[in-house]
Amino acid sequence: MDEDSPFLAISSRNGASTPTNNTNSNLDLSSFNNQHNNGALLGDAQLRDRLHYRRSSFTPIFDRDDSGIYEGTAEKYINDPIHGHVLLDADTLSCIDTPQFQRLRDLTQLGSAYYVFPGATHKRFEHSIGTCHLAGELVERFRDTQPELEISASDVKCVKLAGLCHDLGHGPFSHVFDNEFIPRAIPGSNWTHEQGSEMMLEYLVDDNNVDLDREEINFIKDLIMGERRGNSQRHGFLFDIVSNKRNSLDVDKYDYLQRDCYNVGIKSSIDCSRLMKMSRVIDDQICWHHKEVYNLYELYHTRFSLFKRVYTHRVGKAIEYMLTDVLLAADSVMGISQAIFHGDQYLHLTDDIIRQIERSSEPGLEDSKAILKRIRTRNLYKFVDELLIPREKLGILTKENINSAEIVSCQGTNDHLQQDDVIVEFLKNNYAMKDQNPVDGIKFFSKTNHSASYHIPKEKVSSLIPSEFQENIIRVFSRDPTKVRAVHKAFRRLMSRFYRTSDGSSNLPPSSTSPYYNSLNTTPERANAYAASWMQQQSRQSSPTRHVGGSSGGSGKRRDRSPSPLSSRRVRSSGGLKSLGDGVMDISDNE
Repeated sequence: MDEDSPFLAISSRNGASTPTNNTNSNLDLSSFNNQHNNGALLGDAQLRDRLHYRRSSFTPIFDRDDSGIYEGTAEKYINDPIHGHVLLDADTLSCIDTPQFQRLRDLTQLGSAYYVFPGATHKRFEHSIGTCHLAGELVERFRDTQPELEISASDVKCVKLAGLCHDLGHGPFSHVFDNEFIPRAIPGSNWTHEQGSEMMLEYLVDDNNVDLDREEINFIKDLIMGERRGNSQRHGFLFDIVSNKRNSLDVDKYDYLQRDCYNVGIKSSIDCSRLMKMSRVIDDQICWHHKEVYNLYELYHTRFSLFKRVYTHRVGKAIEYMLTDVLLAADSVMGISQAIFHGDQYLHLTDDIIRQIERSSEPGLEDSKAILKRIRTRNLYKFVDELLIPREKLGILTKENINSAEIVSCQGTNDHLQQDDVIVEFLKNNYAMKDQNPVDGIKFFSKTNHSASYHIPKEKVSSLIPSEFQENIIRVFSRDPTKVRAVHKAFRRLMSRFYRTSDGSSNLPPSSTSPYYNSLNTTPERANAYAASWMQQQSRQSSPTRHVGGSSGGSGKRRDRSPSPLSSRRVRSSGGLKSLGDGVMDISDNE
């Protein structure tokens, strides 16, 4: 290190800290002391502890290589696109540098959404590191600003490792595996990726001799699940940092909302770093400054928007069902589903499974390979229709009444539909707490009283806060593209049964989301005939020369560029160009 460097060299293991600035050994620490509520001058021992604990503020960037990783003796900085320079300490690195964690490099964060949003190439690996970083920032802030909480070094370590390891149990293509594949491969199974994370954590610790005792391992598991189990004596608020079951506001969400928006190209107005700084612990619960209440609504709305526009995109969902069918068809040959019970097998189960299937010469994989070829050639399962379920019909339009068998029973003559042709999805998009308002589970404090907490009803926030916090949708897909029209007609016939009026007529709303609907209420057959006639008319028009400009010369005639008669019936969304949180104003801190 340069002798004139103003930095302090701080050991990351033994806690010793010595000033190395030879030009000014009496370094002014007043700003540091004020920032962390030190008050009066600290003794030498206290100063060493503080400097060691907050080393991220003062540790120099040591040796740098071309990989973007900055290394010290027992710690590293990585340059994250969301959080900037992130410090990885020795405890964190002991888990990162293992095969179990490195596996996350091969798991796409958004699964099948990558096939729709080409920028969504980020992996569970960087999301887990980001979550670890935020978990550490939050718990360390509580430790600095609220010493009465008596947060121990073990608390800090375990919270950070819980953030790091919370997604160890994800399978191929993330939620495709645990939400779609496992329930169909193992009927009646209640397995979740959190249970997989617990299994892989045990495997990681045992296989790599990580320095964690049994109590700490169990504590980390509870932090991942977001609930206190057993006789743990740890603070209750710690269980809300990584996985908050109280109101779903946790550092996992802070990271993936920002990271996913960044990678899919959606502009977001949420500021999670501000939310973290405007929080404190009151009565063993994390509370937020009252001025953040609207920002919290905006965060939940951002989550809803991502589900609506990205996570449940109809093409992405179609590919999700195709990937599920690929895994199901290959399960009997490759034993994919049984890997969830064996850590050494699960270690090698990643998104690469589809490449393994394509490369394999094992008999019995023909169906899986055929579906994968359809994905490669973009011959996808087709979206047919969707219907928003009104609240008064939630008890009627159920999976027992609306399913592939019922739809097929309503097919027309010579449609030749089979149950396997139809996929029915019951979709729920919400504000993270099902049909409840998540902000009702959040407590706030005022700037004049930091020791008392209270709820803020939505009527006190804005008259534009929604009155419902979950939408229920029925979606229908067809595995066979040639049968989409037949499936659409059968689905509409079935739904008409549930929308009968007293006079026997149907008040079924028009399927404006279906590509087989048009505003003139023509049948699909008439629409197709009309389109075919228009295309034939265009092809008969002769235009040997197409001129550029406002006029044409010679004998060449400018082709009539009249619009398609079906162009008006297409409903087009603004896609990823519409920014989230339009019209949201920053809340000033001048009060």
